[in-house]
Amino acid sequence: MTIDPTARRDEILAAVAARQADTEELLIELVAAPTLLGDEMPGQRVMRDAFEALGLPARMQPLDAAALSDHPLASPFSWDVSGKANVVADWDPAPGSETGGRSLVLNGHIDVVSAGPEDMWTSPPFAARRDGDWLYGRGAGDMKCGLAAYVGAVAGLRALGLAPVAPVQLQSVVEEECTGNGALQCVIDGRSADAVVVTEPTSLTIQRSQVGVLWFQVVVRGRPAHAGDAPIGGNAIEASFSIVGALRALEAELNVAPPPPYDVYEHPINLNIGMLNGGDWPSTVAAEAILHCRLAMFPGEPVADLRARIEQTVAQAATALDGFAVIVRYDGFACEGYTLDPTSPVIAELAAAAEATTGEPPALIASTATTDARQWALQTGTPAICFGPHAEHVHSIDERVWLPSVLQSAQALALFIASWCGLSQS
Repeated sequence: MTIDPTARRDEILAAVAARQADTEELLIELVAAPTLLGDEMPGQRVMRDAFEALGLPARMQPLDAAALSDHPLASPFSWDVSGKANVVADWDPAPGSETGGRSLVLNGHIDVVSAGPEDMWTSPPFAARRDGDWLYGRGAGDMKCGLAAYVGAVAGLRALGLAPVAPVQLQSVVEEECTGNGALQCVIDGRSADAVVVTEPTSLTIQRSQVGVLWFQVVVRGRPAHAGDAPIGGNAIEASFSIVGALRALEAELNVAPPPPYDVYEHPINLNIGMLNGGDWPSTVAAEAILHCRLAMFPGEPVADLRARIEQTVAQAATALDGFAVIVRYDGFACEGYTLDPTSPVIAELAAAAEATTGEPPALIASTATTDARQWALQTGTPAICFGPHAEHVHSIDERVWLPSVLQSAQALALFIASWCGLSQS
């Protein structure tokens, strides 16, 4: 029998709240798994166990290097992906239950960025530390809090003996922080859905738009020489500075007239020089320097167009570098942006669930970063949004998440599942 979710709203909120301690314990366990690129499996085992504790059979979904390399929307990657896997679990309607409702994917990523200099942290980054209502640790915010939140939502509903009328798939994916190819593997292998919610830390707002992102490297090669004869050499590290200047000028051009919904930002398109590798000896003029860069683009702009502008910019700058060889190469993110119409039903229903939880309607936001939500939207036309807890200092020192927002996210997600998918007594 299909239930009226409105009539049982308070019961659903209470059931999720009753499992708050379990939700927080899962988050603490996830933070303790340092799921850096290439070492995601310890965290995936935690998620597999969490899915199975819900009573949902979980399976590992290996990344298929050949399928990803051949896919037109995959990001290029130079590393070995053998042994990498997503974890998925299907929450299907109870046998003999009524049909109807709309299917849903709940998605989050297990991988985290590096902690940086660990001596800059107040406490070890991979040992979760609680201070009042804040939980500190790398990945606590981005985005293991979101994984814990949707597990808490499902746990609360299942504790009431409820099951969805339409299928729900839970996904914990890899490589969101570098390619998005983990989520792409889910799209390649998975069944279709009527909506996707990625539980990124959005501070209980609904993210409906995101920029595209391109990772690229600029390799500068000069003339090595003994430091005592430095004037006859060509220092690649110093030469790379002019390349950075040219790229900054391109960045300024890209920010001249931001289109909606990015016109609310003064500077939505950001260039980041994330790494600089160069030279091999203090007393040798550096023969090579490699800039590792990230640059964004507005939704609707093709990756190929940004690549062309970058290559043109670098080539023009290189003409002033006599005797230096400069090339551009690509590894990692190469993805377009995405915007969902604000009148989409998935936005309206999630907004209603969030307001019923917090008492306030959530804002709609556009992100100056990218997320895995684009994979479904760009490839299958599935409406995809991000919604999750409040986090601070992500990708920075002393990353933290506000624990009450993890509970609120879980409660809102539970109400949304009830509304979007429909619920029956199992």
